[in-house]
Amino acid sequence: MAFQIIARDTQTRARVGILETPHDAVETPAYVVVGTHAKVRTLEPADLIAAKIQLIIANTYHLWQTLGEEGLAVYPGLHQVMGWNGPLMTDSGGFQVFSMGAAREHGVSKVAKNEKEKFVSADRGLVKITEDGVMFTTGGKRHWLDAEKSIRIQQQLGADIIFAFDEPSSPHHDHAYTSQAVERTHRWAERSLKARTSNQMLYGIVQGGPYEDLRKQSAQFIAALPFDGFAIGGSYSNSFGDTREQTLREVSWAVPYLPEDKPRHLLGIGLIEDLFACVAAGMDTFDCVVPTREARHGSIWTLRGRIDIKRGIYRDDKSILDEECACVACTQMKTEKGVLHAMFREKNQQAGRLATLHNISFFNILMSKIRTAILDGKLRELRASFLAAA
Repeated sequence: MAFQIIARDTQTRARVGILETPHDAVETPAYVVVGTHAKVRTLEPADLIAAKIQLIIANTYHLWQTLGEEGLAVYPGLHQVMGWNGPLMTDSGGFQVFSMGAAREHGVSKVAKNEKEKFVSADRGLVKITEDGVMFTTGGKRHWLDAEKSIRIQQQLGADIIFAFDEPSSPHHDHAYTSQAVERTHRWAERSLKARTSNQMLYGIVQGGPYEDLRKQSAQFIAALPFDGFAIGGSYSNSFGDTREQTLREVSWAVPYLPEDKPRHLLGIGLIEDLFACVAAGMDTFDCVVPTREARHGSIWTLRGRIDIKRGIYRDDKSILDEECACVACTQMKTEKGVLHAMFREKNQQAGRLATLHNISFFNILMSKIRTAILDGKLRELRASFLAAA
């Protein structure tokens, strides 16, 4: 497995690369589609190819909870289970340390960001973080996860790219606590490297919250370790009390310290403006639930902006979802807005499939256009045209 940069933008840090894996090469910058439970919801294996997906990320914590130790012992591997022969990632389970812990205690969970008091009282103690690892309490049962166990589980799952165990902090944590979390992440990174016994690519994760000194410190420390690639993590977006501007600052603080010859992944980011900004900042891959989650709720991405296909104005609309889209839902199936509107109202399961096919394709086509624009020296022009159209 290797990473090769084939072109750089002259005006920004953006680059075009090829990330080689045992299950095909990934052209970067690339969008990583989320398949939390080893499945991209609503889609079948053939749909993954039709949507031009290059890379999928599955969730280590949730798969571990579902399979248990007995299930993991006989697990045939993600590729076989998914019927997917393309590249795969698994996260470390570290994000659940945040999402089940500080995010809920601070009332910044995506699920309950407006129910702070309820979650402070109901969920305090779900996650206990120690130097050795993390104790999760769910359904009245305790589950221990540490760096060594995270790596072992990821090796059993068999993805091409895996991540070191880390502790993302909350935007509401102060500098002192965030510094402790960073140092803990660094120690867990070293333990993750020692625990790996496979030839999977292992990425180290930069943390540091909203603090410039900690982001730089973390980037320098993680970059000095023999990882195959690097990720920048955190608790991004308005849902967690952060902003797009702050996210970009956090990325820009870290990138200059990361090796130029290794791939860089941004965890949990994937809106159009985020992609353009973070590609320009020097990131190579991005994972986000936006295309799939929003599709299942009838939110369709088009070159003219995002639309809610469930609104009544689309009831009798005979136009294609996006006349300029090259996805199979638009070109081969000729899916009309009115037809998809009716399917959602009728709770037809194919509605989510068609919307997901379209949304994933939309973002993958966008990334292809970004790669071409970098090669042609027209990234800024492409960004301006996309944002103006949207």
